[in-house]
Amino acid sequence: MNAPAKKRSANIERRTKETAIAVTIDLDGSGKFDIATGVGFFDHMLEQISRHSLIDMTVKAEGDLHIDDHHTVEDVGIALGQAVSAALGERRGIARYASIDLAMDETLTKAALDVSGRPFLVWKVAFSSPKIGTFDTELVREFFQALAQNAGITLHVINHYGANNHHIAETCFKAVARALRAAVEHDPRQAGAVPSTKGSLKG
Repeated sequence: MNAPAKKRSANIERRTKETAIAVTIDLDGSGKFDIATGVGFFDHMLEQISRHSLIDMTVKAEGDLHIDDHHTVEDVGIALGQAVSAALGERRGIARYASIDLAMDETLTKAALDVSGRPFLVWKVAFSSPKIGTFDTELVREFFQALAQNAGITLHVINHYGANNHHIAETCFKAVARALRAAVEHDPRQAGAVPSTKGSLKG
């Protein structure tokens, strides 16, 4: 009789003089979310990650928003990345690699990733405006940099084309979500093995 699969979930709390972040995730969820960071557009983007990755996610953040959104967005990326890494553990039995081109209206964005234990971000996304509403578009990259670094993933995000900045940002989040979903899925042919000739995906 096969042993029950180990639960792939994690809780992370991060407190600094700038932010207080609490993140809970379940990699084998159904895309349920409870997100409140105080930054409306960012909440909407995190909801996209949860819904399209099928990772159950609770994110609560209090930050120095009277200064700007930077610390909150970056620190949520750090905590969420740490939670993904913790939930993956030794990364046994996962597909590891995934890539997707994701369309939204006039916009097309690629996300390709390797759950490698070696963090790296390649970012080829340009916005035509510094703001989406009140949200700084440069913070989209900052979030994914923090996520990749702390999750231990190699992440490439490339916007092929697009005219609407909201659509460009949203396709980045949705594409990463779908690629992450595929990469962390259990591969039945791996039988719990680490998908690496080194025998380790811990960097």
